[in-house]
Amino acid sequence: MTRGFEVVSSYADKGLHLPYRTTKRAAGYDFESAVDFTVPSIWKLDFLRILWAIRHQENVPEETQAKAKKILKPFLIPTGIKAYMGDDEVLILANRSSNPLKRSLVIPNGIGVIDADYYNNDSNEGEIFMQVLNFGLTDAKIAKGDRIGQGIFMPYLTADNERKPQQKRQGGFGSSGK
Repeated sequence: MTRGFEVVSSYADKGLHLPYRTTKRAAGYDFESAVDFTVPSIWKLDFLRILWAIRHQENVPEETQAKAKKILKPFLIPTGIKAYMGDDEVLILANRSSNPLKRSLVIPNGIGVIDADYYNNDSNEGEIFMQVLNFGLTDAKIAKGDRIGQGIFMPYLTADNERKPQQKRQGGFGSSGK
C-alpha cells in the first residue's frame, strides 16, 4: 500500500467515510466531519471591540491581547481519519471552495501540512483535524458527514546540502516544534 486513508481506532464503529474524490479529475480528496460541530463567529466573541481597542491604544493591555489571541485561535474539527503515504510525500489540506461562501469558514494558515511520520504517532494515532475560523456573522453549524476540507497527496523535494534531520516525531498535532 503506497498511500491512502484509514479510520482511527476511536472512530472505528462510528460509520465514517474515508476521504474521496467527487469527480474523475478532482485532485483533492474530500474530508468529512466526524462529529456535529459548531464554529462560533469571531464577531460574536467581541472581535470588533478587541480590534478597536488594539487600534486606538498605544499600550494594549495584556488582557486585551490575550482575548484577541483566544478569538483568533482556530477551531479543530475532527475527521476521525489518518493518512499513510511514502516518506517523500506530503498530504496538503486545503479549504473547499464552498466553505468561505456557504459557511464563512477559512483555514487560518492557508493550508495544512500532514507529514508522512504523522501517521500512527503516539499522541493521537495521526488523526487529521481541519483548522478553521468563522468570519461570518453567525455561528457555522457543521453536521457529521459534512465535507469540511480536502486533501491532496504530493511529492516533495529536499535540498542537496541539507543537514539531515535526526529527530523522530514524538507526538501529534504541532509536535515538530514551535
